Amino acid sequence: MKVLSVFGTRPEAIKMAPVVLALKERGDVESIVAVTGQHREMLDQVLDIFGIVPDYDLDIFTPGQSLTDIAVRSLRGLEDIFKTIKPDLLLVQGDTSTVFAAALSAFYHGVKIGHVEAGLRSHNLYSPYPEEANRKLTGVLANYHFAPTESNRQNLLREGYDDKSIYITGNTVIDALAYTEREDFVFDDAALNAIDFKKKKTILLTCHRRENLGAPMKRIFSAVRRIADEYDDVEVIFPVHLNPKVREIAEAELGGAKNIHRIEPMDYLPFSNIMARSYLVVTDSGGIQEEAPHFGIPVLVVREETEREEGIVAGTAKLVGTEEAAVYENIRLLLEDKNAYDAMAKALNPYGDGKAAERIVDIILENQKEGGGR
Repeated sequence: MKVLSVFGTRPEAIKMAPVVLALKERGDVESIVAVTGQHREMLDQVLDIFGIVPDYDLDIFTPGQSLTDIAVRSLRGLEDIFKTIKPDLLLVQGDTSTVFAAALSAFYHGVKIGHVEAGLRSHNLYSPYPEEANRKLTGVLANYHFAPTESNRQNLLREGYDDKSIYITGNTVIDALAYTEREDFVFDDAALNAIDFKKKKTILLTCHRRENLGAPMKRIFSAVRRIADEYDDVEVIFPVHLNPKVREIAEAELGGAKNIHRIEPMDYLPFSNIMARSYLVVTDSGGIQEEAPHFGIPVLVVREETEREEGIVAGTAKLVGTEEAAVYENIRLLLEDKNAYDAMAKALNPYGDGKAAERIVDIILENQKEGGGR
């Protein structure tokens, strides 16, 4: 059986790596990896961590690329790959422009599609943008929906998908964390190594989403700055996204604070180890909402809606919006109220047990034997 795995960004690579490694262990599968390079440097870092060498690299990245650029270059490059290798199944993960382009290309070539991390929904087509549209469009084309949770399955059922095509697997990001967490990890940045993570309350901040650019991001950063100025025992670590607009706002709102460490984007390995040592995460990311609970770290989600509803329901994450007062008060609460903190830190992680990739490969092979899928 030929299985083609396609991904293009760092988050996709992190979550697809365990599946690629699980496929590699099976003697009855020919596993082929193609990357678009939608992200370049960040993607390569993850490939190095997991020891994955792509069979095909479209290398589409260009500075200032538009969503149209990504989709068109991916479609053109993947067309040749599909014609050359004629896979039995395409595997994609998540909701990037690479994911939708790859699914569309597979559809054009009559290849079945497996969608890893299927069924996530914010129920707002424009937030996150363009991810909500990408995952819904990919779902329309997919034959196999690998849903991390029961809530994801219910989303798909409400949209009319056949329950026989939906499989609850857990999230592969939990599998990936097993490859990265190291108690003796040493950071390249001396300032990070100098932080006493046991005595300091370290806040890990990430913020980059398109819908937060401008006034929402200014409000978020202003709230974090107030916290940093008011609490001597707080250290803020902020890997600043490469987007010049993010950097401009970060400089204006966070510049000059001694206990706010604005650093360059981190490789996945040091980033996951920083997260494991943090007291609290403030983020507009999607994946971090799943990762941090694995370490017992509360997550404050600075967005107006989230597709990771399970974390909100379980209590591992809290959706606080982007208003300065709400962000400030929710951070302050977790710094000062041990009961509120423990309620989140000790909540059960709803995203799985670290065996999602193994389940996905088992399902693929079983369906191959039975001739399953539409």
